Amino acid sequence: MGRNQLFAKFIYSTHLILLLIGLISCIVAYAFLSFFFRDSTTSLAHKGVVNTEGDDDGDRGCCRGIAHLELWGDAVKWGSEFKVKSSGECCRACKEMCKGVDGPCLCDSWVFCGDTEGCGSKFGETNKDRIALPPGVRLLHALGCDKPPQLNSATPSLQVLTLWPPTKVIMRALHQSSTIHHSPVLPVPLCWLKKQKDALDPDRRDSGDNVIWTSGIIFGKGEGIIGLETDYGILHLKLFPDCAPHSVSYILELLALRHCAGCEFHRAESRGNSWDSGGNHIENAPFGPPFALIQGTLEVRGTVFRNIPKEECPKIRRGSVAWVDSGPEFFISLANHNEWKQAYMVFGSVLPEDMEIAERIARLPAKQDLWSNINVSVLESPVPFLFRRIKASFTNLKS
Repeated sequence: MGRNQLFAKFIYSTHLILLLIGLISCIVAYAFLSFFFRDSTTSLAHKGVVNTEGDDDGDRGCCRGIAHLELWGDAVKWGSEFKVKSSGECCRACKEMCKGVDGPCLCDSWVFCGDTEGCGSKFGETNKDRIALPPGVRLLHALGCDKPPQLNSATPSLQVLTLWPPTKVIMRALHQSSTIHHSPVLPVPLCWLKKQKDALDPDRRDSGDNVIWTSGIIFGKGEGIIGLETDYGILHLKLFPDCAPHSVSYILELLALRHCAGCEFHRAESRGNSWDSGGNHIENAPFGPPFALIQGTLEVRGTVFRNIPKEECPKIRRGSVAWVDSGPEFFISLANHNEWKQAYMVFGSVLPEDMEIAERIARLPAKQDLWSNINVSVLESPVPFLFRRIKASFTNLKS
């Protein structure tokens, strides 16, 4: 009897161990599959993800620039008089001068130098304030030099007070000894705030890895609007250089070409019964298909497109203009896609009054296709578009 009880306990323990092993295997398999499919679904967001989690709001509080780029323009604030700790602070200072509602921005571009080796020795200062000369001491002269002049016993000693303007050394006679006193040059990050003659065609001085500057542009209300001209009307786009400087720089390059052979809309899907006219999702309705967007390409035929670096990814709203991955494919959203989280780089927005043009394109004849196991609607006839310059308007300041 004792032997049978021991055997029964052994069998019970074995079953329990096998059950635990099976349970652990299921958990590991579930975690793996969840991770795999989550990444796959996210990568297909532009084709209609069904992820409904996440509701983080992405506002336009960003302030970004392009490293290794120097913009010229009329100075609004000089670097010698305006010092900040980062390029973000420099950008925000320009933004502060661009909040008016009665005209163009006072500042629409900024240039920052934070390279202590590259620009500190050239543009740094020990003290920007002018020092009053003590009684009996006269100002000798100002000259450009890297080293103090050679002195003899008959020459009064000199002391460097400041190094602004660049390479201009202001000296004073001390009449105390024949030694030369140096004031150390401290590297100080500097910020220039500027005004462009044409904000849609900023004055680029230099670019490349050897350029020590970081620069950016700012568009105020009524500014930074370009047009995508189609056979169904002009879609006016407000660009966001403060959040997507590399994207906007590329768009401005296309604008300067005056043409965009190969630029077109080729996919169009309406809001269907899932989103209302304001772009709000209808409760309990599916998230597609259709997926409420029009998709196209922003690449000139015959050229090599360089992927856009990672930029700001806010939530997709009705009218948002964003890249698919890193371009050149892009889309205009016809709805608020909270289910897509913050997965796409948004570089602009269609003005509300032009969304009916996008809706009209979405209703054009299309044929069904299958992209990575996702049903999509491809236009029977792609809709080409041209870039158009739009004159800044300060009468409609909603944009």
